[in-house]
Amino acid sequence: MTKAIKLLTALPPPQRERLMALAREVFFPEDMRIFEAGGTADRFWVIRSGAVSLTQQVTSQQRVTVATLGAGDLLGWSWLFPPYRWDFGGEAFSTVRAYEFDAAAVLRLCEEDRQLGMILVRSVAEILAHRLETTRGKLMEQYALKRRSGL
Repeated sequence: MTKAIKLLTALPPPQRERLMALAREVFFPEDMRIFEAGGTADRFWVIRSGAVSLTQQVTSQQRVTVATLGAGDLLGWSWLFPPYRWDFGGEAFSTVRAYEFDAAAVLRLCEEDRQLGMILVRSVAEILAHRLETTRGKLMEQYALKRRSGL
């Protein structure tokens, strides 16, 4: 399994400082919906404290939590890939403090600083690979449990 990485610690200090110059501190109260699947992905966050549940709508009445993110985790990656729509929803599981980044500003910075852009894209790709592996493992466990119970 790939190792979980944290976006800000993956960046070398000069690139991290340039990115952090674009950060804005935000706060989300417990149970607040931060974004919805299908909505415009025009920003992302790095969680400072608290927890966020990533959710998938499975029926009109039911959401399933697919991951829980905490301090240091990247929240939102859909801003990096067309069509720039959220693939999941996000909800504050507890009170959350985070750094918020405007996607357009970060993408402009990546154009200006190609090294930062490459490191950022690679870091997001590593984060996604780790989350995919984790999700796959959870699905395999659920499948095995259902088979054993005869469902």
